[in-house]
Amino acid sequence: MNAAREVEVVVIGAGQAGLSAAYHLRRAGFEPDRDFVVLDHSPGPGGAWQFRWPSLTFGKVHGMHALPGMELTDADPARPSSEVVREYFDRYERAFGLRVRRPVDVRAVREGTAGRLLVETPEGTWAARALINATGTWDRPFWPRYPGQETFRGRQLHTAQYPGPEEFAGRRVVVVGGGASGTQHLLELAPYAAATTWVTRRPPVFREGPFDEDAGRAAVALVEERVRRGLPPRSVVSVTGLPLNDAIRRGLADGVLDRRPMFDRVVPDGVEWRDGRKVAADVILWATGFRAALDHLAPLGLREPGGGIRLEGTRAVADPRVHLLGYGPSASTIGANRAGRSAVRDIRRLLAGETVAA
Repeated sequence: MNAAREVEVVVIGAGQAGLSAAYHLRRAGFEPDRDFVVLDHSPGPGGAWQFRWPSLTFGKVHGMHALPGMELTDADPARPSSEVVREYFDRYERAFGLRVRRPVDVRAVREGTAGRLLVETPEGTWAARALINATGTWDRPFWPRYPGQETFRGRQLHTAQYPGPEEFAGRRVVVVGGGASGTQHLLELAPYAAATTWVTRRPPVFREGPFDEDAGRAAVALVEERVRRGLPPRSVVSVTGLPLNDAIRRGLADGVLDRRPMFDRVVPDGVEWRDGRKVAADVILWATGFRAALDHLAPLGLREPGGGIRLEGTRAVADPRVHLLGYGPSASTIGANRAGRSAVRDIRRLLAGETVAA
């Protein structure tokens, strides 16, 4: 392999967090390809949004904040969010000359020489003085395990594979998961499916009234506390609850969102509870969330005994050269924007030789 290409900063990922970081690097005087490089393994612009199901229109998206420096205006709420955001991210990359390299799959980040980190890919290796990791979660869908899962004769799929409701016409569908994706799936599937059943581990919490700035800060603080302790982060949604909008109210009123406790086992033709109750099913849709895609950072040994990576702001306590964006408290789109600015501010101090306290 050719010698590693030296840059000051490598950004891994070109979703909301990665593009925000690249924007702030440019504003701070860093030049793409000379001082920093953005590596993205997706086939095109759009981050994880490009993979969303077609029926998730832009009007159904909650809390999509514009990237720094360019507003997202005049978006048609009836268009698929995958198209709207893909086009917006593409315009953004070109407007600010971010020169994202794709598709580039980062296999590992490990210690190099002279204090540099080696970012290894099939297209070569980059040697960086600092790293901004913005790989998100889409590539690590979480599949829980239940007894008998392998015996199910129907179809099992995760939210990451959801194609839209039409494909489930006339099917009996069990939707597992109490987050926003689960409720969206149920509301979409109800007019098509022969029957839907909603199961969750915990009773869902619906949030009344506006979600103001103070409530947002409080929710982020709860997620941030876990990250500070080196525990795996929970999603911001897990502490905010589900917004009680008109669609949710209708779903509750007509019984589509009639939640049942988690089943105990999967059987060939459905799911069963310990007390003998059973629901027949043709499909089990696991809307069970995602985990942070961080396997490529394993050689750096950043994980704490609790299973997470302890952060101070966006900076890994175990290695101040490494910043994690879109992880824990910065997982929302507005959080990713703020995290990008904060990470670049810290990196400028680090590269200037200032001490960065852990």
